[in-house]
Order: sequence, then C-alpha cells, then structure tokens
Amino acid sequence: MAEKATGGPQDIPSSSPDEDEFPFGYPSNICEDVPDQKYLCSNCNNVLKKALQTLCGHRYCSACLSWILRNNKNAICQKCKEEDPSTSSEGSLLAEERAFGDAAINKEISELKVHCVTLGCSWAGIMKNYEEHQSLCEYALIPCHTGCGHVVMRKKLADHLENGCVNNVTVCQRCKQSFSSSEYQGSKEKMKEHDRTAVGAHMLLLLQHIKQLKESLCTAAKAANGLIPPPRLGVNGAGKSISELQVPGGLHINGVLEVDCLPGSSVSEDEAVLEQLVREKVISELENKLHVFENIVAVLNKEVETSNLEITAFRRQSELDQNIIRSLELKIAELHRCLTQKDACLSSLHKSLLFSEQASYDGVFLWKITDVGRKLQDSVTGRTVSLYSPAFYTAKYGYKVCLRVYLNGDGTGKGTHMSLFFVVMKGDYDALLPWPFRHKVTFMLLDQNNREHIIDAFRPDLTSASFQRPVNDMNVASGCPMFLPLSKLQSPKYAYVKEDTLFLKCIIETN
Repeated sequence: MAEKATGGPQDIPSSSPDEDEFPFGYPSNICEDVPDQKYLCSNCNNVLKKALQTLCGHRYCSACLSWILRNNKNAICQKCKEEDPSTSSEGSLLAEERAFGDAAINKEISELKVHCVTLGCSWAGIMKNYEEHQSLCEYALIPCHTGCGHVVMRKKLADHLENGCVNNVTVCQRCKQSFSSSEYQGSKEKMKEHDRTAVGAHMLLLLQHIKQLKESLCTAAKAANGLIPPPRLGVNGAGKSISELQVPGGLHINGVLEVDCLPGSSVSEDEAVLEQLVREKVISELENKLHVFENIVAVLNKEVETSNLEITAFRRQSELDQNIIRSLELKIAELHRCLTQKDACLSSLHKSLLFSEQASYDGVFLWKITDVGRKLQDSVTGRTVSLYSPAFYTAKYGYKVCLRVYLNGDGTGKGTHMSLFFVVMKGDYDALLPWPFRHKVTFMLLDQNNREHIIDAFRPDLTSASFQRPVNDMNVASGCPMFLPLSKLQSPKYAYVKEDTLFLKCIIETN
C-alpha cells in the first residue's frame, strides 16, 4: 500500500485508498528498466494505469483521480503544489471534465518490458499482458475460498483443499462421523484406517439396521396374512399396502405374503445389505472427490468472474477511448480545414506579393524565362503550348497588359518560329481610359552578348477585338507569329539562349 500523504482540506487527501477500494498503478519494480518520470502517477507514484492528463499537464491513474475527486472538494494538483506551495491557479484545479485520456502514454506503457516478481515465477513479457498473467500465475499467493484462513500458491490450492483445509470436511457414510482434512488429510489410506479402527461401531450399526429390517419384514408378513391390520408406509412408500411390496425373503402365494422370521432366513438379506454398504462406500469416496472438485471449480469460477469484471472495465475504458479518439479526429479535421484555408490565403498573398515585385508601371517590361530547353520540349509535345508573362502597366493607373510566347510557334509560325504576342487584360481603371488601345508596341529578344538584338514592332489595329475594352479577363492575343526562326534561336553563333535562359523585352510608347 502506498504511503500516506499529508495536505489541507483543499489538497490531495491525507491518506491513500485501501487496496480493495481500487487498483493502484502498476508497481515500478516489475519493469525491466527504471520507468521514466512521465510514466509515473502524480498520486501513487506507480506506473500509470489508464493514464489521464489534467489541464496543468500532470498525469494520474484513472482510479487515483476518481478517488481524489470523490474524497475532496476543489482538489488542487499535488504536483502543482510541490512546484509552487502557494498555487491556487484555475489550471491546477482537478475535475473529471478537465482531464482526458492520454492515449499516447498508455500505448507507450503497454509496450514496456516487465516481469513477474512473484517468487519462483519466471514469466516475462510486456505491460499489456501483465494483468492477465497475474490472474493465472501459478506461484501467486491466494486465500483459500473456504474461509480456513490459509494463503497458498494457486498451483497448490487443490492439494490444500484435499489434504490440509480444515473446512474441507469428509463424512463417513456408515457412521456419519465427520473428519476434517487436517485430521485425516482426505486420503484413501486414512479412510481405510478409519474403516479398520471403527469396524466394531460399523458392525453394531449394521446389526441394529438388520434387526430393524427383520422386525419390519415380520410385521409386514403378519399384516399380509391378516393377523394384524396392514400398516401404511412412510414417506418413501406412502399410499401403498405392505402386500404390494416386494420384500426380501418373502414370496407372494395366492396374494398372501409369506415371510420366514427365523434367524436363519436373514443370511441372504445380510449379504444384500453388506453389498449395499459396499456400494455406499464407493459412492461416498466418489462424493468426497466430487466435493474437492466442486471446491476447485468454485475457485476457478471466482477467477473467471474477476476476469469478466476486468474485461467489462477494459471494454468500458475502450469505449471512452474511442469517444475521445473520435472527438480528436473531428478536431483534427477542423484544424486541417483551417490550415487548408490558411494555405490558400498564403498562396494568394504570395502571388500578390510576387506580382507586386514583378509589376512595371512605365510601359517597359523585361521578362526572364528560365529552363528554356524543357519548356521548348513541352511546347513541342503539346504539354504546355504557351507561356504567359506577369502582368504590367503602361502607367500607374494605365492599361493592364501581358505577353504570351509560343516557344514552338503558333499559326503560320508553328514548328518553325518562336511566336510572340501582346495581350490586353481587364484592369481596375479601364472605365477611365480611352478605347480602343492605340499605343505602339515594340518586342525585343535580347542578345546576351549585346551584339544583335531581335526587334519587331506593330501598331494596334483599332478595329480588332484584341484592342477593345476587355469584357473577359483577357482579350485575344495579337502580335508576331513569326518573330524568330527556331534555328536562329538555338544557333550557337548567337547568345539569345544562355545558361538555358532568355530575355524578352516589351516597350509601349505612351507619348
């Protein structure tokens, strides 16, 4: 039993509960290694059994916490008081609704390596199998269920009941004398000794029985011959006349029962009685054995009942754990949904930030395209036909536009040229701008050796839908489908692509 603890009326109770009130945590000396402090109960200091964690972060056995709350009002966590004797924090207040099952710690504890500390037992395993072993351990000391006061090993209980239990009584079926197993140990040899020493008493009883039987038979015979009124039978033969009975030593002749009442006629009757006594002796021995077996079965039934109670408790705890798991799963799903929303917001903010960093507001835009070889191959295979540049503006509150490039060409330039187009986009200030868009657009592919830039320009076709005020997010692209032959783009004589990177420049004349 755990040592008693002291405390005020609002603290942990001043004494530990009795062992029969509820099971403590697992004793730490059953562990192969010294258990970590996180595995120990804040009340009994044993290894946690059905661990609960409080809001203050300390852990208790489920039964320990229930006992504390049952015996104390406004109980404060003992560990919190040890850390700060003056604590009265709301978070340190103990309550069942403020504690939750610590599934992670329970799982870790269930896998701890343990062994049986009962003398003589060599069992070793893991914690989740420990209680099952305790209920079956042959070396465990258990009290005799007959109430004799003896405590014996489980494996020796049957021998104790048969050979040593004072409350396991054997009765002689002949003389009805009772013998405790402590006197005669219940063995066949001792019963034989009793038969030899009590033969006189047994024969006397037999003689009295025979005399009574003969007197009953003679009386029955006389009654059958009409000499005396026929008696009525007792309990076993109520309602039957003597003439209707088959009596040993008598015969039915013309309806009259004849009985030889002389001593010589009792020989066969005595043999029958002795044979009956032998049968009774055998039955008595079997009944004694049956009594022993019944006691053993009673012990096993009691252990089965205990196991059933433990299984019921485990199932109840499992249901509680499942409810907690479902609650946590719902919380996790809600958190996951919130995280998804936050990720979407962060992605949008990232795009806005990137757009702000790359945006141009003076009608001049430089577009850096990296990984040109892979993107050109994607354009050839049709995986990614074209690329859009980030948006840029002709002025702070001007037109919103972007570039669109087909690295493997489009239209008349498909497969032979790189095509470059200009796109008018829907902007925030379109209502204040003059339409159609009429500014000159100049394209440049920069030679990274600064020798021979590729330059092309065009003025908008004012009748084309590409330069009217946008109704959708983007107008139809317009520009140069044969901007640059692919052979020239990939020629080593030029530096249009260098380190797998090219630069496109767009200049919009706003004057």
